[in-house]
Amino acid sequence: MSLRLSVDGDRWRTHLRHVADTTPGLTPVLKGNGYGFGLHRLARKAGWLGVDTVAVGTYPELAEVAPRYDGDLLVLTPWRPFGPALEVDPTLARRVIHTVSRVEDIAPLLERDPQARIVLELVTSMRRHGLTRRDLEAAAEEVRRHEGVELEGVAIHLPLGHGSHLSEVRRLMTHVVAAELPTRTLWVSHLTASELERLRASYSDFEVRPRIGTSLWLGDRGALRVTASVLDVHAVDRGDVFGYRGRSMPKPGHLVVVSGGTAHGIGLEAPTGDLSIKARAATLARGGLDAVGFVRSPFSLDGKQRLFAEPPHMQASMLFLPQGARVPAVGDDVDVRVRFTATTFDAVTID
Repeated sequence: MSLRLSVDGDRWRTHLRHVADTTPGLTPVLKGNGYGFGLHRLARKAGWLGVDTVAVGTYPELAEVAPRYDGDLLVLTPWRPFGPALEVDPTLARRVIHTVSRVEDIAPLLERDPQARIVLELVTSMRRHGLTRRDLEAAAEEVRRHEGVELEGVAIHLPLGHGSHLSEVRRLMTHVVAAELPTRTLWVSHLTASELERLRASYSDFEVRPRIGTSLWLGDRGALRVTASVLDVHAVDRGDVFGYRGRSMPKPGHLVVVSGGTAHGIGLEAPTGDLSIKARAATLARGGLDAVGFVRSPFSLDGKQRLFAEPPHMQASMLFLPQGARVPAVGDDVDVRVRFTATTFDAVTID
């Protein structure tokens, strides 16, 4: 009676080992909900892979990862002189690597920890965080003034898609080389295997450390299955009233109540990155269907995604099954298509 993630353990582990064996300098990313698996589970799996460093998303995530993984901990969210960045457990200080994206943050960070380990993040076409070329030169001077600081490298966080990013990386690398930084480590995100190979060939004097999350943990979707339980089934006629909002059934069929609702992330759709005309039309269509209560759900019966009868409840959802379709029994499993990074499962089982 829950929303479950079932993992083909042998297949999943084979994929993880393949990625680790074919990706020199791999730095697994552990953040958020742990890509659906949970941070605690991925922390242990990173130790099994034998990597020397993992990347966490935020400072609060250190508390869940650090006890289950013995290596270094790179925090992806840039350090700021306020908030949880100031609350790091002192016993973790030598394991934590801070990301610095502003020159003005270097002095207060080193005032708190003169031997801090830092990575300087460059601004990319994402325009999210990062140092410009002039900022990088100023940061280099600031680092050189502090003998105890450990510069662990520079970081380049690239956008997803939009073709190859190698030209952008090469442009940024000219700034890194010109700054004469006392490091030869480059942390990168969102480069393909072939792009990483070409980057290493162009900058053979640098150690390239790919930070990889989705394609590592979720790279073999065939090893993962999400299911929900059928909790109730009700035959309905046209005009019958149902649901929280007292809607009238537009035609006969069945209401199928399944586990999984908004508390799990079901029905909470993130904005899509697809800007095609087809995607926009689909969004408009969903909006029109929502006005009368017909929206495609992520739940599938007999290989077909079924419609929500009404918006999902907190821990369950009501689906409409048209007349003539096979009616499941209470206790049957229903396949669910989810966005793993936005879903909380009641149970995760790895065979």
